Amino acid sequence: MATRTLSDIARDIRTHWVDKSGKPNVYFGAVPYLDAMSSMGSIDTNYGLDDGKYIVTYFLSNASTFRGEHARRIKAELKSLAGIK
Repeated sequence: MATRTLSDIARDIRTHWVDKSGKPNVYFGAVPYLDAMSSMGSIDTNYGLDDGKYIVTYFLSNASTFRGEHARRIKAELKSLAGIK
């Protein structure tokens, strides 16, 4: 399976991190990292002075309210990219 870009993953997160009525519900603490990932290709890409692994790790630490089947799949993909167990 081909590795998706961080921008593709960020788009997927924005599509699925919604409330019960379908409105976007991204936790404010995750927004800066999601915005950064939206403009990144791979985890080896830097965003300013921060490396991709930093961005992904901090996104994950602020994504505890992102739940459900899609969230589990996406978080597992990000953890795999970052080398997190």
